[in-house]
Amino acid sequence: MRPVKIFTAIAALTLATTTFTPATATAATGSTIRPVTACADLVRGFTLPGATTHVTSSAVVAATATDPEYCGVQGYVEPAVRFELRLPTKTYTGRYLQYGCGGFCGLVNPPAFADCLPHGGDFAVAATDDGHIGKTPAVVDDGSWGAHDQAARDDFEFRAPHVVSRAAKAIIQAFYGAPPRKSYFTGCSDGGREGLLLAQRYPADFDGIDAGAPANYWGPLLGVYQTWLARVNSAADGSPILTAAKLPALHDAVLAACDRLDGLADGQLDDPRACRFDPATLICTGAETPSCLTPAQAAVVGKLYSPPTDARGTLLYPGGQLPGSELSWAGWIIATPETGGFAFARNLADNYLRYLGYPIGAPAATVDTFAFTRREFDRLTPVGVRYDAMSLDLSAFQRRGGKLLLWHGWADEAIPPAGTLDYYQRLTHGRPQDWARLFMVPSLYHCGGGTTLTEFDPLRELVAWVERGTTPTRVTATGRDAAGTVTRTRPVFAYPQRAVYDGTGSIDDAANFRPAPPSSPVRDVVHWAGEKLYGLPGPVAP
Repeated sequence: MRPVKIFTAIAALTLATTTFTPATATAATGSTIRPVTACADLVRGFTLPGATTHVTSSAVVAATATDPEYCGVQGYVEPAVRFELRLPTKTYTGRYLQYGCGGFCGLVNPPAFADCLPHGGDFAVAATDDGHIGKTPAVVDDGSWGAHDQAARDDFEFRAPHVVSRAAKAIIQAFYGAPPRKSYFTGCSDGGREGLLLAQRYPADFDGIDAGAPANYWGPLLGVYQTWLARVNSAADGSPILTAAKLPALHDAVLAACDRLDGLADGQLDDPRACRFDPATLICTGAETPSCLTPAQAAVVGKLYSPPTDARGTLLYPGGQLPGSELSWAGWIIATPETGGFAFARNLADNYLRYLGYPIGAPAATVDTFAFTRREFDRLTPVGVRYDAMSLDLSAFQRRGGKLLLWHGWADEAIPPAGTLDYYQRLTHGRPQDWARLFMVPSLYHCGGGTTLTEFDPLRELVAWVERGTTPTRVTATGRDAAGTVTRTRPVFAYPQRAVYDGTGSIDDAANFRPAPPSSPVRDVVHWAGEKLYGLPGPVAP
């Protein structure tokens, strides 16, 4: 279950090599814990205030070459939050890991065992569909399940991850005779939003949260930014102006102009904000070919590199596409045969606006009718704040000893990295914290994939942070080719530090890099139309 370039991606737990060794007798987890209740006896109800839970099936699943023997549990939290929980029968050591969902969710992705022991069996793992049944993959879900059902909306907006956490812990208590000793949450995209939402609204649920490429600016992201991506590249007849065939030449031109700015010609931009590439330099001087842009195409590229604005120039979202992300635009911004002939951004935006972005019964917009104005931005706010995870008050999570590990790919085509950088600087005031860390991954697309680095998973570092107090300063990112062969490893240092080549050995070996301070002062706060949203609390479930 590796990440892919769509909102449904949730970073799989193929963990980077670190010095962390989660032996079965750490101070936090102790020795292996055996069940005290038969797996079959879990089929029953669990009376939890505000989260009445029903286990509909439970059965022991034999060990395989990759997974331990476990008790597989399926059930739902009323009214309709389905979940799957896997309880190791022989290797559990007291850790619970809950996965976030992606896109509009609508399905239960079978939760993978975390690779911290052979077969990863020291964790009990769970996942949920966020309270509704949608199409698969979730990125093509039409959203109509939320058109008239406020309960389904509530579950997806803010309730499901919390009540599944409560349900899973009650079942763990029944099965093993004790609640989990440490609880973790991991997710990317909407799963990253859920991670931040849990830290903000339910600070007692998890000890450690791994939030990748968080969609925490949900209302502006879905209603405004994805609409912007769709509209910018649409001609009057609805056809794309910029085509996928032009992206390789565009990306090559960006690298030719900016690759050496970080001191190393390695095919990636370590901080693409330093790149000042002008797409007009690629305008065709003769007949149009795949290696040049028409004036209209160059104008589209320039708009994609910029945030959406209203007529007065007010930013309606805190960022745009960054140089170096161009190859990932195929499928997300530009429809391709591989994506069924539609662009993910248009599909998400149109369905959000039609079914999910406004109060039930209120007039709704579509991608083609949405107006880029402050008035229309504000019309999205009443519902948007229910989804948003933008609060800067994580004091309760911090006081409990919670650890928050944020990460984002610099080449993310779906969620501009500028939003995460803006949120992190507002949260930490630009100073390193002993409870919150951010890692920015060069060349990584949305949740996974990329040109040089394709995988990033900091779960081991998060566990070591929670259980040993080892604050993460670096996480190793990995690049693989289409055959799965490792082609590059590179350290990613806690932001704002950057990786600098030490001058010896292969540039594809993480061992040959050291941390360095930022080349210029960090100024990541963005002034935009949504600044009031950081102070608007969303609803919480009991």
